[in-house]
Amino acid sequence: MIKATHLTKRYGSFTAVDDISFTVGEGEIVGFLGPNGAGKSTTMNMLTGYVSATAGDIEIDGHDLLTDTAAAKKSIGYLPELPPVYPEMTVGEYLDFVYELKGCTLPRKQHLADVCEVTKTGDSLKRIIKNLSKGYRQRIGIAQALIGDPKTIILDEPTIGLDPRQIIEMRNLIRILGRDHAVILSTHILGEVQSVCDRLLIINRGRLVADEKTEVITTRLSGRLRVRATVAAPEKQLLSAVRAINGVLRADPVAGGEPGAVTLLIESEPGVDIRRPLFRVCAESGWPILALEQPGADLENVFISLTAKDPR
Repeated sequence: MIKATHLTKRYGSFTAVDDISFTVGEGEIVGFLGPNGAGKSTTMNMLTGYVSATAGDIEIDGHDLLTDTAAAKKSIGYLPELPPVYPEMTVGEYLDFVYELKGCTLPRKQHLADVCEVTKTGDSLKRIIKNLSKGYRQRIGIAQALIGDPKTIILDEPTIGLDPRQIIEMRNLIRILGRDHAVILSTHILGEVQSVCDRLLIINRGRLVADEKTEVITTRLSGRLRVRATVAAPEKQLLSAVRAINGVLRADPVAGGEPGAVTLLIESEPGVDIRRPLFRVCAESGWPILALEQPGADLENVFISLTAKDPR
């Protein structure tokens, strides 16, 4: 759906985005991360056509953004950090206005009803937007992005300022959008990225420093495998047995485990998967494994390590 090739943006002698390339496919939710001033907003503005690139190419759903601009822009739905709503309008009036503004040719009544169903905004069509909560205005912002049935959705900080319940609702909505669209999610909330994104793009000082699937990025970048295991066993004996497994670098108890069991965070040497030997050790001792997962390295630490130095 999105293909950016050697994308560069310069402002005089300053290079805001420096020769980055990436793709985002249909049904994929990609997190776009970077510190302030890294080039995230500039990149999104180039993808949406608000800012022209100094060099490089952008394709949206097979349409070149430079030579087939109208078709490319029709394939994009964009929610900026501040939803582009008119507070004095009702929700219904605003969605009708956006439908006309985009020159949408889909059956109006059915299409807007479908958009409202996805965003759960149909019960507020007669309400004035300024009287709605911030979370609801965010939903209206996503609704306008979906009008015209674009295949690409770009969301800039969609959960900023929302309360915990609204954040959960927004994350669920993003997951729903990811089923049929290519979604780029720009956010500073790392937990949000781990919760909803299939892949991560991390940009630092204008350069792309990581492009990995979410479930493997921390393990691959740290070079170590981490396993969290909950075992019904005496803590002292379990620690001794696990630490004796070849390739285990460390094994530490995690507080807050369930009664009658011990939860360990186990880290092994690069390339060493200790899950099978762990199973054998527990089976031989008669200790049931109640839970086993791979949390990877801490995403916050990975982010800091990737953005702490100059990628040039």
